[in-house]
Amino acid sequence: METQLIIGPLVGAIIGLITNGIAIKMIFRPLYAKYLWGWKLPFTPGLIPKEKGRIAKSIGNAISINLMNKETLEKTLLSQEMLGKLENAIDNFIENLSHNEQTLQEYLYHLLSKREIDLIINNTKEDIISILQKELSNPQLGNQVSNIVIKHAISKVQEGLLGVFGVDKFINLIALPAEQLLAKNINEMLANNSHELIHELLDKGTDRLLSMQMCEIIKEHPEQIITLKTCIISTYQKTISEQLPRILNSINISKVVEERINEMDVQEVEQLLFQIMDKELKAIIWLGGLLGFIMGFVMIFINK
Repeated sequence: METQLIIGPLVGAIIGLITNGIAIKMIFRPLYAKYLWGWKLPFTPGLIPKEKGRIAKSIGNAISINLMNKETLEKTLLSQEMLGKLENAIDNFIENLSHNEQTLQEYLYHLLSKREIDLIINNTKEDIISILQKELSNPQLGNQVSNIVIKHAISKVQEGLLGVFGVDKFINLIALPAEQLLAKNINEMLANNSHELIHELLDKGTDRLLSMQMCEIIKEHPEQIITLKTCIISTYQKTISEQLPRILNSINISKVVEERINEMDVQEVEQLLFQIMDKELKAIIWLGGLLGFIMGFVMIFINK
């Protein structure tokens, strides 16, 4: 009887350990179907090799729907912690630039090629010129400028010695035709010369800016730097809020995960799962041993 009290539970524990160990192994093994005299043996291949495609699709859908959905990502990406990290990153970047003695041109050459920088500068210049030319070609601009000039001239005459002799009254008589003539000349001048004038101003401004040290730019434009920082954070928030659904649809996380799992070798999947669930799987094996041990005791009392 005493021998049975020891042997029964011990055998049950060994059987529990072995069966649970085999069951876990059969999740992955064998890797391929086994045949005996032309008949495929049951439980071959293992569960994961057999159902790899379905499992990959299920995991992809689960991650896409429950983990990497719009609500979860938006909550994470727009959290105060993430915005704080973004703000700190911008502050650190600006702080580093405030000690950088490279010129803007030298700094840009570390990021892009000379050809790319020249292309960006030229395209930007042309865009600015086009916008300014469109504004300067508005006939109302000449009218506004001429009106201001004539009013200023009349006020100066009235305030000066000529106003005492009534010259300002004569000027008032010719103010309207003079204003119209001046407006016409201003509009013609802008139409004929605005491109060259704007181009020359932009060339000088661009050359001066490119030759400035990064630390000088940061030091001389503190308000613009603050505005730029605010703009970056605002753009980030707007992009996440408005473009995240489109980005997720473009990426198709479910498909990406499914394809990645399907690309993996079954042994890679096995190794990955064992790395993640090593303790849990071992616990299942030991639990089988414990249950076998308990059942050994139970069977002793049942057989009495």
